[in-house]
Amino acid sequence: MCGIVGLFLKDKALEPELGALLTDMLITMTDRGPDSAGIAIYSEDTNSKAKLTIQSDTPSVAFDGLGGALEQALGCTVEISCKDTHAVLSIAPEKLDQLRSTLKDTDPSIRVMSTGDVLEIYKEVGLPKNVAERFKVTQMSGTHGIGHTRMATESAVTTMGAHPFNTGADQCLVHNGSLSNHNSLRRKLTREGVHIETENDSEVAAAYLTWKMNNGASLGDALESALDDLDGFFTFVVGTKDGFGVVRDPIACKPAVMAETDQYVAFGSEYRALVNLPGIEDARVWEPEPATVYFWNH
Repeated sequence: MCGIVGLFLKDKALEPELGALLTDMLITMTDRGPDSAGIAIYSEDTNSKAKLTIQSDTPSVAFDGLGGALEQALGCTVEISCKDTHAVLSIAPEKLDQLRSTLKDTDPSIRVMSTGDVLEIYKEVGLPKNVAERFKVTQMSGTHGIGHTRMATESAVTTMGAHPFNTGADQCLVHNGSLSNHNSLRRKLTREGVHIETENDSEVAAAYLTWKMNNGASLGDALESALDDLDGFFTFVVGTKDGFGVVRDPIACKPAVMAETDQYVAFGSEYRALVNLPGIEDARVWEPEPATVYFWNH
């Protein structure tokens, strides 16, 4: 039993409030998963810098002088913005792959949380309220985002085991449920050259979607294929650079509710996650159908 939230903004006037709105939604879902929490924020695309969000258990040591060391190794400007145990590295897009490789050589203990042009992921062990406070999520603005509070069933309670999972540029996934064929699918994806960092079954689902899209599928097509290839119970919310998608397994035993107004589309594991959103009293509210793909984009 985990809690999922998602918010896709249609009204640009709400973008400064994205972090605050998502945080409130996620805190409401705390009792669905008290062991770890995370939020993915999609900011406005500037087309000038790519981002790498990283994490360290010893940030005061790992991040001290890191920007300068990376600049010297790469021969280009590397901006670094530290937020508690996380930091966001900004770099010219053509240098992003080289940055990842150099970072691994510089300090193998640093973990990559997310990569892309607009995506930042913040996640840690702890309650949603505490995690959001550590990273000042309520002060963040953006176009859309998703969040998750976890009750572990398939793997250990660790930072890397927390959701969301980022397995492709500007793509991430949160999951409520349990996959029964994740081990066999992991082996298949590994043979295809897909790197999976953790033992979490949800990361396998994220990697599966990335693999499908890297082979030419749209997100909608990848989610349709997931209904055939993934066994178990699941509700997925998937973030992409310009939107988010939702799908439930054919049995749909995991709760889900959605709301749409002229200002936003919102998702919650339960309706109480949505009650404080502006204009919710006039929203169209419905339960997503089983084995049906929903997607919104800018």
